[in-house]
Amino acid sequence: METAPPAEVIVVDGFESFEYSQYFPMHHHVAVEKGTDFFIYFTDSPLRRKGRMTDHQKKRRAELERQLGRPDPKAIEKDMRELLQVVLGDLDKAVVHSDDHPAYVRAIRKLKQQIRHIITPGRAHRDQHNELWEVNLLDLLIRHCSGNHKRETIAWSKRRQSSAERLAILLVWRNYMKGRREKERGSPTPAMERGMQGRPLAVGDVLSERLFRSHIDLPPKWAEYYDGAVQTPALGRNRRHELTMAY
Repeated sequence: METAPPAEVIVVDGFESFEYSQYFPMHHHVAVEKGTDFFIYFTDSPLRRKGRMTDHQKKRRAELERQLGRPDPKAIEKDMRELLQVVLGDLDKAVVHSDDHPAYVRAIRKLKQQIRHIITPGRAHRDQHNELWEVNLLDLLIRHCSGNHKRETIAWSKRRQSSAERLAILLVWRNYMKGRREKERGSPTPAMERGMQGRPLAVGDVLSERLFRSHIDLPPKWAEYYDGAVQTPALGRNRRHELTMAY
């Protein structure tokens, strides 16, 4: 990625799940390059539980917020802005596709780039003709491949930190190991489509060389993930990544 050209046309979205319990929903914000399916970057935001709730659930939410605090109401805007800043880098202009979430509009207004923002209503039919197809397909793959994000599961994420780590593994598999087309033998990976590699990577290729954090720059959120710095307030103890030889 250090030598790869930045994507000039991207599709962004917020993938909703939860950590610890359904009283702690979260978004993983994801960015995909349009036309190649390349999964570029992701961030996360803790959210406040919304939607229909019984009186007991409302009281429980209020009790938890008194004890642990209320999530930042501008978290989606802030974390989407960071995602776009990292993905667009030093580009002067770009095209960003998204749904009609109002926080995305506010995040884009604060970018230095000249952005052409194309909005597709979230209620539009999500087939391959939808302008958000690349990110909708990624959402489907995440739900299909990750037990912690399936509907009505007992494998939900206990920490947002762990959810991010699993998503990072999926990003490597999606970009560098898996062909873009399920029914097309020899289908190129997204990285091959971008000209970043000549063949799909195998597990041995991914694990062939030890990488040290102190030798490699990471974007802000990914640096937090490596450090194990993402906090789940409901847990009394949030273990950080403090292994000296890992850096």
